[in-house]
Amino acid sequence: MLGWAGLSIQLYLILYLRWSVGASLLGGLVSFFSFFTVLTNTLAAVVLTCEVTSRDSAARRWFLQPWVSSGVAVSIAVVGVAYSLLLRHLWHPEGWQWLADELMHDVMPLLFLVYWWFCVPKGTLRLKHIALWVIYPLVYFGYALWRGYLLAVYPYPFIDVDKLGYLQVFTNAGGLLVGVVMIALLVVGLDRRLHH
Repeated sequence: MLGWAGLSIQLYLILYLRWSVGASLLGGLVSFFSFFTVLTNTLAAVVLTCEVTSRDSAARRWFLQPWVSSGVAVSIAVVGVAYSLLLRHLWHPEGWQWLADELMHDVMPLLFLVYWWFCVPKGTLRLKHIALWVIYPLVYFGYALWRGYLLAVYPYPFIDVDKLGYLQVFTNAGGLLVGVVMIALLVVGLDRRLHH
């Protein structure tokens, strides 16, 4: 519920802002889903929803596979860590924006990692899963650059090609990718340790 609440508040704020300035609401929806934070929180909320619902489906079985849930855990951990290290100092949201911000960047990463620790079956993760997990952030990065090239709008300042240039943006992305792999290695190591 907290996951869906954070997403709903953020979506409302974006659409309301677009509506108040007469901009396209569809464009606002596209903008909403152009943030790694939003996409990853959506995945986390879906996994947790699957966990608490009992109706069987192919989608539910897929999301509750340990390697899938663990991949989401890696990505949501990246959201929390990257926000704290790279973005938190850049702005100081208030009111509803502060609440959405806290839910998506602090509360959900922490709660999902607690869920992963206690509820996701352990002992099945392998190093090969890391290669699958990094596909998601790599595809996202490609999409963000493509969208930025077309619209001159980048979702995060550290991948703003117009201000930083491609060399710096790819250097930043490389550093983030190293962070993703390190967190993924930690998750695989914990998976093995907690299984014994």
